[in-house]
Amino acid sequence: MSLTHFDASGQAHMVDVSGKEATVREAVAQGCVAMTAETLALAQGGAKKGDVLGVARLAGIMAAKRTADLIPLCHPLPISKVSLDLEPDYALPGIRVTATVRTTGRTGVEMEALTAVSVACLTIYDMLKAAEKSMTIRDIRLVRKSGGKSGDYEVNL
Repeated sequence: MSLTHFDASGQAHMVDVSGKEATVREAVAQGCVAMTAETLALAQGGAKKGDVLGVARLAGIMAAKRTADLIPLCHPLPISKVSLDLEPDYALPGIRVTATVRTTGRTGVEMEALTAVSVACLTIYDMLKAAEKSMTIRDIRLVRKSGGKSGDYEVNL
């Protein structure tokens, strides 16, 4: 299998998508921030910095829109939807983050969804680190994508 971001001589390049058909494309990514039950309680309303989950949601949305500025070979895309769900998971304990990104374009939005989750998780960590520096960010992955030449993908959860 050849990697699309390298030319025949092995040099990195931006993939030419000009010949692709514009289609509706959607990607869903997930990740989590694991923490103690006490820190989870702070995340749900008692943190001194304010609304942890609300700020993390906005950070994820902003990050999705700036993905091409962060990942060198990503195409800037006209994103039509970004949503983030941040759910407390008492069994973890921690916060599970899910990002859904949609566009109509010639390339997918997997990187935008993954970036949204990553930055939302980093924001949660930043806002709660005074309470717990040992939190872990983990399990960031693409769980579903649709549209485009390569078709649909869904991870077996």
